[in-house]
Amino acid sequence: MRVRFFQKTTASILAGLLILAAPGVGTAESLAGSKGDRRFAVHFPPGSTGDCPKAYKAYVAASGHSAYATSFYSRVVDLYIICGSRLNAPSQKAAEEMALRNCQSGLTRWKVKTASGGCAIAASK
Repeated sequence: MRVRFFQKTTASILAGLLILAAPGVGTAESLAGSKGDRRFAVHFPPGSTGDCPKAYKAYVAASGHSAYATSFYSRVVDLYIICGSRLNAPSQKAAEEMALRNCQSGLTRWKVKTASGGCAIAASK
């Protein structure tokens, strides 16, 4: 009699805990529309409509772990910016590594030197 009572009690307690824990597991928040962890403000040259503003908008719209890397922009010295992004990566760290690698490969591809140095992660989520 006691064993059957304890089994039913234990089963009902575990079922209650499962019901309470399930909403936290199943409702993972989408990252779409979020700017994520911003390390520094992203600025584009006035009137720029190139690939970097498009890449930043795609980064903000991405629903998974993503990162946006860019060279620093100085209005006085630099006339351009180089950027790289990685959208919907398996983790935030992987997205940051790939975005930084993409940006640095742009610097070597176009053989440019920026006044501020190389690339840095501007935002990641």
